[in-house]
Amino acid sequence: MLSSRSPLARPGSRAGAEHGPLQARPSRARPLQVAVALVVLAGAMLAGLLGGAADISPWQVVLQALDWLPFVTVDSGLTPVEQGLLYELRLPRVLVAAVVGGLLAIAGAGYQGVFRNPLADPYLLGAAAGAGLAATVVIVLLPGLPGGVPVAAFAGAVGGVFLAYLLGNTAGRAGGTATLVLAGVAVTSFLTAIQTFVQQLKVEELQRIYSWILGDVGGGWDQLWTVLPYAAVSSVLLILHGRLLDVLSVGDEEATGLGLRAGAVRLAVLLAASLATAAAVAASGLIGFVGIVIPHAVRRLAGGSYRIVLPLSLIGGAAFLVLADLLARTVMAPAELPIGVVTMFVGAPFFVAVLRMTRQAAT
Repeated sequence: MLSSRSPLARPGSRAGAEHGPLQARPSRARPLQVAVALVVLAGAMLAGLLGGAADISPWQVVLQALDWLPFVTVDSGLTPVEQGLLYELRLPRVLVAAVVGGLLAIAGAGYQGVFRNPLADPYLLGAAAGAGLAATVVIVLLPGLPGGVPVAAFAGAVGGVFLAYLLGNTAGRAGGTATLVLAGVAVTSFLTAIQTFVQQLKVEELQRIYSWILGDVGGGWDQLWTVLPYAAVSSVLLILHGRLLDVLSVGDEEATGLGLRAGAVRLAVLLAASLATAAAVAASGLIGFVGIVIPHAVRRLAGGSYRIVLPLSLIGGAAFLVLADLLARTVMAPAELPIGVVTMFVGAPFFVAVLRMTRQAAT
């Protein structure tokens, strides 16, 4: 059990004040908010199924989707080749993008709650780099190890976060909000350098590893089945801790007075967020900035309570990455742009805007 003096149990920088007092927050996500988010996700997934060289009407896609449901038989009018294209290529790709995007977004929200820092993100905090390094080691050096990539990615994600936090903690609170992010950048750079060295040990696999690093959600149904169990466990754990993160946001002393064990809650959320990050990285490679863009957009639109932010980030992240993958497939067609490049184009300016807002709030 972690005590209140443990580095993991300490509150983060003053940036945590942006989340607002507990009393001012709505208690949970309203049905209308969830419904709107699900409609956006459904629209994004439909657009993802429509995107591609083959010209298939939206109505035919809807009918074919109904035909896939159990105990439902509908004639979509599609040829067997078109049905195979939808089922074997586009559908698993859309589902993988949705799952990975949701995981990265909810992990980012979880990290922000643990560290009370609005700039915490799996990509910037070292979690993604740690998971990527560990997964690369397994791919290059232990390719036949059963289940090795997810387990190694989880260990690497946890290790990357701890390294970034410990490094940032050496500067104390004098560095302000950016201290943790700078430590995460340093850890990410170091781990990425080691990862590059490991890649050179097996040059014949370099192209496959390089494609994986830039993000890839086109691995088919096997890719989906690999990530789905970890996604279910980590997402449920994070959502169940939403109320406890709200209590933690008022401060450790107040939370302890209410009977909450702050260190235990932070550790549980940290492990769940790292599991989500590891699953996403193991399945699709390094995809950055989703964990910053989506939680902040949700806070602006729906409120700052983690009982709202966590579930809506899961849905919003899914929709965001499906649309990012659609853009990656179509903007340079017939060539395909790595999905990680698309999220960086969107996320980098967003990160600068969040950093400026955070500094203004802290002054």
